[in-house]
Amino acid sequence: MLLRLSKLLLVLALACSIGLHWTLLQAVAWTGMIASYSRTATFAEALGKTFDGQHPCKLCKEIAQGKRSEKKPEYKVELSKLGFPRGPVQFVFHRPISDCGARPVDFRADLLTHAPPVPPPRTLPV
Repeated sequence: MLLRLSKLLLVLALACSIGLHWTLLQAVAWTGMIASYSRTATFAEALGKTFDGQHPCKLCKEIAQGKRSEKKPEYKVELSKLGFPRGPVQFVFHRPISDCGARPVDFRADLLTHAPPVPPPRTLPV
């Protein structure tokens, strides 16, 4: 129960931090406006009055004022300054060292000098 409550509170906090509370309030206001306008007009006319922007309700005005008064971030990210520095324009290729003194390793089984123990050991030698 406590885990579900903590997850719900986390989701609510994240939703409020990105501004979803204004969207939820606006949806409630539009629903109320449609219900109110459809009492005196047809449903199509109620939808038209709700979304034309000419007939805002009291809640719509409060939401608009709340959005305007919400604190804006005080910092600006300038994307032009986040570029990477230019890399070198000239590439230099060197030939690989062909003889560095190492010999290729041959992993063929016939190079073993002794036969493996039969049966295999049950413990590791110390």
